[in-house]
Amino acid sequence: MPEFTASRRVVLSQLVVPAVWLFITGFGLYLHPDPSGHGTHTQLGLSPCPSMLFFDRPCPGCGLTTSISAFLHLNFGLAFSAHPLGPIAYLILTFFAVRSALAVRDNVFRPLGTPIYRRLLAFVVVFGIFGAVRMITAPAKDPQHAVFSAMNSSKT
Repeated sequence: MPEFTASRRVVLSQLVVPAVWLFITGFGLYLHPDPSGHGTHTQLGLSPCPSMLFFDRPCPGCGLTTSISAFLHLNFGLAFSAHPLGPIAYLILTFFAVRSALAVRDNVFRPLGTPIYRRLLAFVVVFGIFGAVRMITAPAKDPQHAVFSAMNSSKT
């Protein structure tokens, strides 16, 4: 695979992925995974997921924060039950963070190449399909939820 020595701009851009990894890892270790499987992000003062509030259904990303935090706290059961793709996404990010950090350290950059991009695209597609199916098929946690009450009453 071809290699080249990078400019300062390329080196700084390569540091974005390790910086994102450090940010996610730091917050994942700081947070305490919510045993319910979602809602860990509310410890940062963020609001609950709008999808859960309005539709009583998980969005495609619901549970990712809890999943990654649980994974980092070595609670693998909770990690995979909160969001089965969370640990996989974290490991993919870790791979690219290490790859980028090593490229910066060695000042030698290797293009990612088409096979890796295809695998990343496949993961993104699987993530999207999984999230859509989960959103559609997840049972309502509160059958009296306003949106679902309106939907059910319109069917009768």
